[in-house]
Amino acid sequence: MRALVITADDFGLHEAVNEAVEQAHRDGVLTCTSLMVGAEAADDAVRRARAAPQLAVGLHVVLADGRAVLPPRRIPALVDDSGRFADRMARDGVRFFTLPRVRRQLEAEIRAQFAAFAATGVPLDHVNAHKHFHLHPTVLSMLIAIGAEHGSPPVRWPREPRWAAGRDSGGLGSALLAPWLALMRRRLRAAGIPCNDQIFGLSGTGAMDEARLLGILARLPDGLSEIYLHPATRNGLTSTMGAYRHRDELDALLSTRVREAVRASGAATGGFRALTAAPAAHTQPSRAA
Repeated sequence: MRALVITADDFGLHEAVNEAVEQAHRDGVLTCTSLMVGAEAADDAVRRARAAPQLAVGLHVVLADGRAVLPPRRIPALVDDSGRFADRMARDGVRFFTLPRVRRQLEAEIRAQFAAFAATGVPLDHVNAHKHFHLHPTVLSMLIAIGAEHGSPPVRWPREPRWAAGRDSGGLGSALLAPWLALMRRRLRAAGIPCNDQIFGLSGTGAMDEARLLGILARLPDGLSEIYLHPATRNGLTSTMGAYRHRDELDALLSTRVREAVRASGAATGGFRALTAAPAAHTQPSRAA
């Protein structure tokens, strides 16, 4: 079976993101989004999600370059005085491994983000982490354990096929991370947690325009694929996303050519919960991966 989740990350980051998610779901091919529960426009995002019951909404756990849910006095080892996480993932990853005090605060914050999502009343479709921090084994352990208290939602597996990533893409497509990705996959399977078979959007982050989407859809593998984007109604939302072409990504999601390509692919579309509930939807990675 060929199945496809088309996701917008960073729902709640800014009203320009929320507007794009609403529009791309209503008028385009977007089926899914990931909510930052502690972000400034999270309340606006939840309001829009409640008005769009067919939009699958998951939890986008933020542990880097964003706002925490708990006050700084509860998690001083994780955030600054304003309640923001730094964007030093390598340093923080080492601290998650080695410092029990940091791990206790990390668990408390992740638990608080799950609770904040549950309080919205929106059904939990999936869970992932901002900047794919859930690839870290400590973070993944906590997502699995705490997620079990919330119905064990599907988890994003951030492995992009080599043909899509390109030889020199680096990052999550590099050979250095292959063992970590394999470990993550084994642990999810052992816990009985569904995940996608491949992802698209890592190498093209911030530049998932119409041409990229058409190229992916023309070669869409069997199994469950996720294409993720960062659409917004305008560019220049944050300093760390200065080069992102948010508007081009929104235009791609609204493209008639992309809609026709999705239809031509023959893929079942929807959110993670719906697609992984079907017995044939969750398969072994395809040869094309």
